[in-house]
Amino acid sequence: MDQLKISEHQVTLVDQIEEKLLNYFKENNLLAGSLIPNENELSTSLGVARSVLREALSRLKMMGLIESRPRRGMILREPSILGGMKHIMSPLILSEESLFDLLGFRIALEIGICSDIFQNVTPKDILELEYIVKLGTFYENNEYTPISEFSFHSKLYEITGNKTIIEFQNIIHPVMIFVKEKFKDFIKPINIKIKADGELVTHQDLLNYIKKGDFYGYQKAIEQHFSVYKQFMKNRK
Repeated sequence: MDQLKISEHQVTLVDQIEEKLLNYFKENNLLAGSLIPNENELSTSLGVARSVLREALSRLKMMGLIESRPRRGMILREPSILGGMKHIMSPLILSEESLFDLLGFRIALEIGICSDIFQNVTPKDILELEYIVKLGTFYENNEYTPISEFSFHSKLYEITGNKTIIEFQNIIHPVMIFVKEKFKDFIKPINIKIKADGELVTHQDLLNYIKKGDFYGYQKAIEQHFSVYKQFMKNRK
């Protein structure tokens, strides 16, 4: 396949056509729901073989940017913002540095949504959180079972009303499970010390702050809830 070298990166012909297609959509002011010209028209317009065009189109379809509909042809659609992330979010192929970056991003995001939680939370949300906490199971030292951890924090994300944040939780969850298991021998002593120092913050504690409407108390508590990971990452460095 023809290749164009830019700096130290290899850019294939398909890469170039993908970029041309994206520019074509912008230049022609195509919006979600707009009909896209057929392959013959596109290949002629872009001056490329249909085989190369098809490969570029297949990439955009996988990203959720293009959809083929019976008797309508191809249409442009609004893709999931994190859609491409799902395809690469395998902890087995991510480096430790990338795993730690994701872990840090998750912590920063969860702390950052505090105000949204308190602005949007309803009595119904609190009842659902109470139910989740009641059914929750943890081993010891603030180590919850994966389903308990996922259910509680997913509900917090849901309360924000931000679909991208909710989607991120679904994507990051397998990574969090992997990190906890892979580094459990490093995380466990930190959790034990946190508990011994009386600084353990449980899901019940977090819920209590939400029920009282204590924003600043919750903000401090959620930071402490994740302090085990902050200490872990600091020690690893």
